Amino acid sequence: MKTDSLTFKGTPIEALREKASQAYASQSRDGIEERWILDNLPMVRRIAQKVAPYLSNNDIDMEDIISAGTVGLVKAARAFDPNKVAEFKTYAYIRVRGAIIDELRSRSFVPSPVYNRIKNIEATYRRFLGQRGVPPDDAELAEASGISRKQLYRTLQEARKQTFLSIHNLTDGASGLDVLGLTNRIPGPDVQAERNELLTRLSKAIRELPRNDRIIMLLYYERDLTMKEIAKTLSISEPRVSQLHASALFKLSISLG
Repeated sequence: MKTDSLTFKGTPIEALREKASQAYASQSRDGIEERWILDNLPMVRRIAQKVAPYLSNNDIDMEDIISAGTVGLVKAARAFDPNKVAEFKTYAYIRVRGAIIDELRSRSFVPSPVYNRIKNIEATYRRFLGQRGVPPDDAELAEASGISRKQLYRTLQEARKQTFLSIHNLTDGASGLDVLGLTNRIPGPDVQAERNELLTRLSKAIRELPRNDRIIMLLYYERDLTMKEIAKTLSISEPRVSQLHASALFKLSISLG
């Protein structure tokens, strides 16, 4: 007797088997997603800790950032397709960081006086470069801008959140309008070529930074160290690392602008 002719309470046996198989697959997927989320929760806090130095807005605290990142992780687990992306952790990292960046971007605001000071420093930097053929160091930039080095670093640190978001968009594969990593698909060849070109420019710009700035950028972005860990590695204070990092981001924004 053919199995497709068998029925149970009027329903074909094969249809029941298919339904049972789908139910099992669904339950199995739920279990896998839960494990992905639990295994990668520490990553959310790690990413949140890395962006903590940029939380100059008093309306944002660490818990807000962790919450946004956790939502990104849950969405990543639900959307992940192993047939399109090889490793969940890599995919989740992009989604979590993207969710955190979106949260920061939605709340970021640079007051007009700060914005004007930034633009003045940018104009001074470009003018110095055009006249002398080499970029100014921080002391030269401060003097040419008519401000102290302390004022220079304070302004760059106030502006850093905006630059930070821009640089992270680039390294996440931004096309200039969005972050491709937030979608569950592999970029097309044209977009991938654009991304590669941007990353090449970024790599070149980092190589052209002063030595200390370059080391800090590599430790922060490539080695994934925190400001505190970098300070310990280089035997300098954490505030000094923050100053140099802000200066490096400013120089990169000029090079990539």
